[in-house]
Amino acid sequence: MQGPIFFCFGSEIVWCETWKSDPAALAIADRHYSRQKPGTKQFTQNCKNLVLIRDHAVWVTAMPKAEHVKHQWAGAWMNSFFRNEGDERSSDLIRAAVAITRFHFDPPPLGMLTFVDPKHVRPTKVRGEDIYGYCYKMAGFHLVGFSKTKRLWAWRLFVEDMPPAAPPWEYDL
Repeated sequence: MQGPIFFCFGSEIVWCETWKSDPAALAIADRHYSRQKPGTKQFTQNCKNLVLIRDHAVWVTAMPKAEHVKHQWAGAWMNSFFRNEGDERSSDLIRAAVAITRFHFDPPPLGMLTFVDPKHVRPTKVRGEDIYGYCYKMAGFHLVGFSKTKRLWAWRLFVEDMPPAAPPWEYDL
């Protein structure tokens, strides 16, 4: 019987593949500011998703159909959910999650996009300026604008800035 699929960098297990109704992932998701209905059985968009988990973190790469997207970057992968409650550096976890996503799928020409809500995230001050989503900047994402309402910061990772694909390490329990 095949056990869970883990993804390692060096000798450290970084992420484990899971599903959109994983109770451990749901518990972390329920504490995220973007969670619209805490307690429901799923926390991902209604599209193809890759859900990754570790002890204190969850990542979701969503692949919505372009015709269902309302922002100007339709066709990009979406990092629709990321929460890190552990001590690991978020930018390292983000880069590892992108590498795992690349293992499963070829990146779209527009790369990957995420939005950060400054009302719910503490800024990092860089040269006197508040940066919301600094961990994405440190992971190679570029600030490309704001949502149509100008409420959310839009960060984009271009394909050429993505880490190479990371294959899994299978572990039999």
